[in-house]
Amino acid sequence: MTANTATPAAPLNSPARVITASLVGTTIEFYDFYVYATAAVLVFPQLFFPSGNSTTALIASFAVFGAAMIARPIGAIVFGHLGDRRGRKTTLVISLLTMGIATFLIGLLPTYHTVGVLAPILLLALRLTQGFAIGGEWSGAALVATENAPKGRRAWYGTFPQLGAPLGFIIANGLFLIINYALPHPTDTLLKSEAFLTWGWRIPFLFSAVMVIVGLWVRLKLVESEAFNAAEKRGAIRKLPLSDTFRLHWREVILGTFIMLATYVLFYLMTSFTLTYGTASQSAQPGGLGISYINFVLMQIIGVIFFGIFTLLSGPVADAIGRRRLLIWVTVVIIIFGISFPMWLSLRPDAMFTGALTQSFLIIGFTLMGVTFGPMGALLPELFPTNVRYTGSAIAYNVSSILGAALAPIIAVALWAQAGGSTVLVGVYLAAASVLTLISLILSRETKDTNYDASSAEDASLDGDALAGASR
Repeated sequence: MTANTATPAAPLNSPARVITASLVGTTIEFYDFYVYATAAVLVFPQLFFPSGNSTTALIASFAVFGAAMIARPIGAIVFGHLGDRRGRKTTLVISLLTMGIATFLIGLLPTYHTVGVLAPILLLALRLTQGFAIGGEWSGAALVATENAPKGRRAWYGTFPQLGAPLGFIIANGLFLIINYALPHPTDTLLKSEAFLTWGWRIPFLFSAVMVIVGLWVRLKLVESEAFNAAEKRGAIRKLPLSDTFRLHWREVILGTFIMLATYVLFYLMTSFTLTYGTASQSAQPGGLGISYINFVLMQIIGVIFFGIFTLLSGPVADAIGRRRLLIWVTVVIIIFGISFPMWLSLRPDAMFTGALTQSFLIIGFTLMGVTFGPMGALLPELFPTNVRYTGSAIAYNVSSILGAALAPIIAVALWAQAGGSTVLVGVYLAAASVLTLISLILSRETKDTNYDASSAEDASLDGDALAGASR
């Protein structure tokens, strides 16, 4: 056989390897965050932030939860620099290892009753480490998926890192439920048994070590994408990607940040806040639904199944009609959904009717979450050329986490108390964030047909169809 008739070389990374490597890391990322979010409601207020006021302790616990978001932009800058300078593979391995170690050590922490104020300080330090690592994790996973995607299927491939969110939720909360059944406990609906408070809550944090080992094994088998290798060969790699990002792509950073805002607010309202609201009793916090922890988590898991399904479905739709058009429509629906919060979340005389409305709320909210979250794996990286793609998408994604995720649970609890137990202000908060996202989408361009192999700003362009679509 001559050279001219030789079989074409196989892709550097097989589709299975790309999907697995991008999915496993974000699954671990969201698993770790859900484990902390659940513990922030169930045990941390009592073990690390003892207070005479349950609302104060809960807000303190959520404040440490949100503190990780502050560290995420710092991680985005550091890992973005490494990813755009040294490559995606090495950066992803470092971020995953850092995240896993921090989560594992949280499971070994002494509590306030053992070492006093040192306990919450150590918890805060490890939480900041988690946030720092996650600052580079998502963007790297999204780039691995989309830079290795076949032509016309970037949004579809980009949904696999996003699928880590529902999978991480189900694994984390499923593990908490298993612990509940395995440990002896009284009829307390919040798992406040002595065994759970002493050592049971530590198991999910320690279990993350197993997941990290699997993730590292998969990622170490990756090779760099052709897009990055081409940029390196052409000499397009920048010494300071951060400088180029803000000098040449500041508009994309701002738009990407606010395009992601509604997704973040919805995400943390549907997970952290609803768990607090749904399991709170009327005597402890006015307006709470008083649903048992086990039942409410099962209701959330049902909703998260829809989250996963519609995350995957959003990819082919975004590839067909464009990311911008799909996100504009779903953002409008999220605004309406926010305004309707009190209709779904309020205590009714009939407990079964209350449960049915709450379950419907969770299904609708998580469905919308899937549709808006899925295309982000492609859209945010598509805003930037190869040589600053890691830095640009990471900064936009993680700065948005401060505005949306870090503040969302704290603001929601405060608005809930301000409204005397009603969720009306919480819904208005979601609607307001979604309006900002809608404005950003209207001001942005369609990225579906962006030249994704462009090494730098100078040769990044849209093809004719994309330009025509952007002008419409």
